[in-house]
Amino acid sequence: MGLAKISLYLGTVGGLALLFSFLLAVAHTTLLAAGRRTLTVPAALNPARTPATAGGPSSAATTTITFGPSGRGTAATGGQSTPAAARTTAGAIGHAFTWLAFIMIGLCLASRAWIVGRGPWGNMYEFSMAFAFGILGGYLFLQHRYPIRAIAFLPLGVALFLVGYAATLPSSIEPLVPALNNAPLLTIHVAMAMISYGIFATSFGAAVGYLAQGTEDRFSWLPSHKVLDEVAYRSVIIGFPIFATMIILGSWWASIAWGRYWGWDPKETSALVTWLIYAVYLHARNQRGWSGRPSALILVIGFGAVLFTYFGNLFFSGLHAYSGLN
Repeated sequence: MGLAKISLYLGTVGGLALLFSFLLAVAHTTLLAAGRRTLTVPAALNPARTPATAGGPSSAATTTITFGPSGRGTAATGGQSTPAAARTTAGAIGHAFTWLAFIMIGLCLASRAWIVGRGPWGNMYEFSMAFAFGILGGYLFLQHRYPIRAIAFLPLGVALFLVGYAATLPSSIEPLVPALNNAPLLTIHVAMAMISYGIFATSFGAAVGYLAQGTEDRFSWLPSHKVLDEVAYRSVIIGFPIFATMIILGSWWASIAWGRYWGWDPKETSALVTWLIYAVYLHARNQRGWSGRPSALILVIGFGAVLFTYFGNLFFSGLHAYSGLN
């Protein structure tokens, strides 16, 4: 079996794992939203337990953790409450499948890179798989730092759509069009695009969660509005300079390939507009009257611009029309 076929099979396995992870993420959020659940555990196993007081044996104490339909709960020991995190079996298994999808799609791209000796993004199939890989990487990184599993279905849903779209495209490995025949710049430029796109997808999920949650925290099964705002902001802080560097490298590459740094090509223009939207967000978030809901709306618009930048070359002619599709 050739390495190209192995790469295709790895991508298929990754896509199936992503499908399961998305379905389990939906199940996890649904279970959290469905009703209250109570779990009683020994206090010794609760890291947030209240220390035993004199005259009360700690070994016999228990902690009752009550979960609303929430990703947050309260743990009560001896009449006192402390925060606790809700978990579901579906969420835990789904998270494992997310890692499996990330690894399999990564191996798919790595094997294609080995075959062609450059970044594995020479056509729309490879772009789409790389975009999904970037989303999974961005989500897993931020999920490790913030309790955002309740909104996992949003970035995972976008990644699943991209992998599903890739499955409809020609996956054969073809020679690069002349404009792309610069392996170092292709590898770095497009890699930065995929990383920043992926991180922006998580900021989009956090923004949608914030708009649903509101400053009054309407839904206990969602992370608090403060957590969602922090995740959205941190995502943009990470993705924004990567996206800016991508534009700068693209301008340099345009000078090499086409003899000009900037030509207002549709993809160039939409990338610039996308960068400006996220720049407006960073400014607006720290302005009185623009923080909160208005800033979250800007992020939703920004990710719409990301998708337009990504798919725009399919609908508008220009020098970036190198999708590999007829």
